[in-house]
This record gives sequence, C-alpha cells and structure tokens, in this order.
Amino acid sequence: MRRTFLLHLLSVIITTGAVAQDAALPAKDKFFLFLLVGQSNMAGRGVVEEQDKVVNLNVLMLSKEGKWVPAMDPMHFDKPAAGVGLGKTFGQIIAKANPGVKIGLIPCAVGGSPIDTWKPGVYYPATKSHPWDDMVKRVETALPAGTLKGILWHQGESDSSTGLAENYRPKLEDLVQRLRTLVKAPDVPFIAGQMGMFDGVPWNPEKGLVDKATRELAKEVPHMAFVTAEGLNHKGDKVHFDSAAYRELGKRYAAAYLKMTK
Repeated sequence: MRRTFLLHLLSVIITTGAVAQDAALPAKDKFFLFLLVGQSNMAGRGVVEEQDKVVNLNVLMLSKEGKWVPAMDPMHFDKPAAGVGLGKTFGQIIAKANPGVKIGLIPCAVGGSPIDTWKPGVYYPATKSHPWDDMVKRVETALPAGTLKGILWHQGESDSSTGLAENYRPKLEDLVQRLRTLVKAPDVPFIAGQMGMFDGVPWNPEKGLVDKATRELAKEVPHMAFVTAEGLNHKGDKVHFDSAAYRELGKRYAAAYLKMTK
C-alpha cells in the first residue's frame, strides 16, 4: 500500500514538473503544429478524468502564457468551464503515426463565439476577448518553433439562428482562406467537425443549414474535410459532448487528417 502511494506521488510530481517548465523542442521540421479554433465544443467542456491528466512528452501545447508544455486537459482557457476536448487525443494519434516527430497544439477556441467574431478587430463581450486577434498573437508565437500541418475547426451553434445560418457558408469559406493566409500555407488541411447530433435533441432548421453548408464546403474546397458527430453523447446539457465523445471526436479528426495526408 505504501509503495503504491509513493509511486503515485512520484508520478504526480513528475507530471507537475513536466508541465511547469518549457518542454524540449525538436527541429522545426520535426515539430508538427495544429491550430485548434472554434467555439466551446472545440475548447472542450468534458469532465477531466485521470486519463486526461496523463502526459505524452511527444504531444505539447502552447500554454496561456505562450510556453510549450506537455499537453494536458483542460488545454483551453477561454472560460472557467473549459475541460476535456478533442485536441489531446488527436495529438496522441498523430504522434504515434509519425515516429520521430512531436506534435504542438495551439489552443485558440472561444466558447460561444459566432463566426463573425473570427475577424480582425472584432471584440467578443462574453469572454472580453478578440478571438481572431488573440489567435494571431498565439500563432505568431508558435510558428517560429515548428511547421503548421493542420487547422481543426468546430463551431456553428452560435450561428444556428435566423439571419445568420443562411449566410454561414460564404463566411466559413472566407475564414478558411484567411486562416490559410495567416499561417502562410494555402494547402494546409482544414478539418471541420459536426455539431452534436444527440438522441432526443432535435435540430432546428437553421442548425441544419449550418451543417449542410459545412458538409458541402468540405467537398468543394481543396484539402478540407468534414468529421461527423453521429452516435456521440452530450454531457447532460444537450449542447456539449461528454468526455468520451470528445476523445472519440479526436480519433475521428485524426482519421480524417491521416486519410488526407497519407
């Protein structure tokens, strides 16, 4: 019993120390960076469990302070509710598929943010932030260290209303172009995830429009993919996925990315 306790304590100390300091970085071409953008279902709202606290030294994240540290949930810091998301699972799978490289995740999602807030100079009162401008600063911090390999996007709930849903497609197409221009990678993979399709929680027509726009755009824009959320559960609020669903979403994003880049 005492030995088990000491081993657990040692694990906690090692994990805490690893996260508290800058992680060792590989050469730039061996450090694959992924941008995580969107609203709360990208940031993650799942309950953090023990498995989410385990670090993989080949999967790093850019901390709120702009330091590279081992990835651990919650990765985002947009709201106090931030929890388990899809990013860490995605990073672990991509790292395993690419021996000899490290993965760098750049969390930038903002809970509740409509797509119109992802433009230069736009202020989002709910989080007292500028989603696009804040992301730009973090991208500028991250890019000198590695190579941008993908953009992960999960958003749409805040645009699923009359007057917004009808214009979602051109706004998303514009965002894809602006993000690729920002990271100076016109062909970088862009993966968009589907909003929750939860049993007993019917969609309104506007949510269907946003979903359709995203699906169709993914078929027409080069190097863009759509990830389904079919069969996944919510955490009880009928909006956010539960922890297991976020991990499954991470697997689906990773499968889409590997299929695009194999």
